Amino acid sequence: MNQSSLGAIVVGTQFGVLTHLRALRAAGIEVRALVGRDPDKTAQRAARMGVEGAYTSLTEALALPDIELVSVATPPHTHAGFVLEAVAAGKHVLCEKPFARNAGEARAMLAAAEAAGVVHVLGTEFRFATGQALGARAMRQGLIGEPRMATMVLNLPILADPAGEVPDWWSAAEEGGGWLGALASHNVDQLRTLLGEFAGVSASLSLVADRDWTAEDSYTVHFRTVSGVAGILQSTAGGWGPPVACTRIYGSHGTLSIEGDAVKVADRSGLRTLETPDDLRNPAPDPAPADLMVTAYDHLHGAGTDLGPYAKLFAVMRERILGRETPGDPAPATFADGVAGQEVLDAIRQSAHEQRWVDVPARAPAGVAPVGA
Repeated sequence: MNQSSLGAIVVGTQFGVLTHLRALRAAGIEVRALVGRDPDKTAQRAARMGVEGAYTSLTEALALPDIELVSVATPPHTHAGFVLEAVAAGKHVLCEKPFARNAGEARAMLAAAEAAGVVHVLGTEFRFATGQALGARAMRQGLIGEPRMATMVLNLPILADPAGEVPDWWSAAEEGGGWLGALASHNVDQLRTLLGEFAGVSASLSLVADRDWTAEDSYTVHFRTVSGVAGILQSTAGGWGPPVACTRIYGSHGTLSIEGDAVKVADRSGLRTLETPDDLRNPAPDPAPADLMVTAYDHLHGAGTDLGPYAKLFAVMRERILGRETPGDPAPATFADGVAGQEVLDAIRQSAHEQRWVDVPARAPAGVAPVGA
């Protein structure tokens, strides 16, 4: 196989067009088909972005020649169906987060991908964001000693106005919606790369904005990791006011903070900003075409801040599909990470519902099968 033959299908006409499609092209992969629910919208957006094929059926798109990769950017309750169909067709798959509605669906997708021997990647692109990647590297280097406590807070007023339009699935708990899946899936993945696996959680899920939703727009999670780090993870998208962002890891010898692309370390020698190595730099954000910005959801993703990280993610995926060596730092998340993250999200939902501490299933070390497997 050569790079010129590497072709992709994008499933999803919102985030799939705004980010996946553009990032695939930036990674040197040709998007040959767009799949969506609405035939008119799908055809219009395919034509607008210069994609030859427009379909309302993944089955039909999979019949195209020279398709190696399927990128799934649809609501989470649809992920399993699309992923399992693509894997059954022998295609390599990237699946957007949140990975699934629950860990059971997540495990089924992982098992199918592993059985098929395809490259499988989870859409946690911010592993490749400069600040997150540099912070994870600093933690591996032990710059703050043994991590003991963590705080991660992000408050954004994007859902505070009830008139702000977002996809229907965001409002429905039964469809995997809510701010927990939308943002905490990223948070959990980042904390796992910084601190290791979760041991347990105590959580509350809240609806702050004046919306008629069955899903939450806010969460507060007290967690503990297997290594003993205690932490707070909190966010609201439904509260008015200026944004609040804080990511700090407190260690035995210092404190690490991530502020956008800047990573700082405070210790007995003072406060210093870590130098960003060239391999972790990303291009300036490239906004999506203005005529595609329709809803509040579109504007949330349309600034293009995730385009550079996503292009790096797809570039690593491309190299793996082509059988080439890829750097392990940053390492892309796989479906196995999707299962691990989904187990944490399930525990958070269970804790909020039952109002108690919930243990997260223990994960075996790499290469070790869980008891009873």
